Amino acid sequence: MELKVRTLASYNAAGESPEILFWVGCAGSFDDRAKKVTKAVAKILQAADVKFAVLGTEESCTGDPAKRAGNEFLFQMQAMQNIAVMNEYGVKKIVTACPHCFNTLKNEYPELGGHYDVVHHTQLIKSLLDEGRIRVEGGIFKGKKITFHDPCYLGRANGEYEAPREVLSKLDAELIEMKRCKSNGLCCGAGGAQMFKEAEPGDKEVNVERTEEALALNPKVIAVGCPFCNTMMTDGVKHAEKESEVQVLDIAEMIASAADL
Repeated sequence: MELKVRTLASYNAAGESPEILFWVGCAGSFDDRAKKVTKAVAKILQAADVKFAVLGTEESCTGDPAKRAGNEFLFQMQAMQNIAVMNEYGVKKIVTACPHCFNTLKNEYPELGGHYDVVHHTQLIKSLLDEGRIRVEGGIFKGKKITFHDPCYLGRANGEYEAPREVLSKLDAELIEMKRCKSNGLCCGAGGAQMFKEAEPGDKEVNVERTEEALALNPKVIAVGCPFCNTMMTDGVKHAEKESEVQVLDIAEMIASAADL
């Protein structure tokens, strides 16, 4: 499928408006692994005939890492710059594949004047599947053991546990849960700006602990819904030298593969 992604600026120049803004995020823009997830989300939106746009060079970091690290001033500067751009374009609805962006845009932008309907990509994919706008044909995951790692900012912070699982249920796979899941899930170790600092003293890296819980179930796929979780769980699988046996995949990648996009 040839991807055709338009910017909000191009829509605006043509006097049109998209249904939804796809907020790509820093990881989805610059991290090579996360770029694959960005492409998978774009393919799904295009296949479902969703009129969407990206901000392109007008998108800046939401300010989440700055806020988590305690730099409220920098967060507000970044947030207000983004809000000014989005309000200028009249943005109403946003989808993002990053729970950190999702949480910040949804819960922290309103007090600075940014009021949008913000959804996580698993929520949007679920609605597109429910409406029949995309169909999962292939059985490449049929019967395979899959375990899902809950992103902290999607699960505990925003109470969304079912959308990703309902999407995975469409794959005809065997979904097995880790002991610590849903509201009792264990962080991958990257949240709260921990992604960008050295680990603190301890017996074991958090991502290794979490990956060991997943690997104990002998899954073929560890499914994730966050670029940070993807990095941490992938590193955990490498640490266990299980790369040839276990894949770490974002739910969007799994749906795009199963739908042969």
